[in-house]
Amino acid sequence: MVSRFLQKYRDAVPRVMQTFGYKNVMEVPRIEKVVINVGVGEAKQDIKYLDAVMEEVALITGQRPVLKRAKRSVANFKVRAGMPVGCMVTLRGARMWEFLDRLVTVALPRIKDFRGISRRSFDGRGNYNLGLREQLVFPEIDYDKVLKVRGMNITIVTTAKKDEEAQALLAELGFPFSR
Repeated sequence: MVSRFLQKYRDAVPRVMQTFGYKNVMEVPRIEKVVINVGVGEAKQDIKYLDAVMEEVALITGQRPVLKRAKRSVANFKVRAGMPVGCMVTLRGARMWEFLDRLVTVALPRIKDFRGISRRSFDGRGNYNLGLREQLVFPEIDYDKVLKVRGMNITIVTTAKKDEEAQALLAELGFPFSR
């Protein structure tokens, strides 16, 4: 069974080809992976925060996150090398398409006073970065079980060479860009 968002991508390919004048289907940008990052600064005092965040990210993505540790010590932040500072998940394939579908159709519309996502969050190489202020926009998260509201960074990695190509692809997929 094909994901609804993957089918949307397959339907958008001819329109993107026509827009940019591609001759071959393989020239059309693809979404390679989605990376979700969550920082947990409170983990240095109490490890239960890290366990709760890892459980929430696993609920949201359907995949167990990887624990990220500090690479070097920073005295101002009271962080030593090797201390846990966050977690991340890299989604590919079917899980990626399902996550993107839930992000665009369910999570983003649940953001308070939502006016669209920024067009300026591309990195110059066709990748898009999106920051969410709270994990509560995902319906999988039970509000009563949340220890602390925290944000996350979502990076959508594409094969596009230019930001305009990636933006056209994401717009065809239904990403709600602001005016």
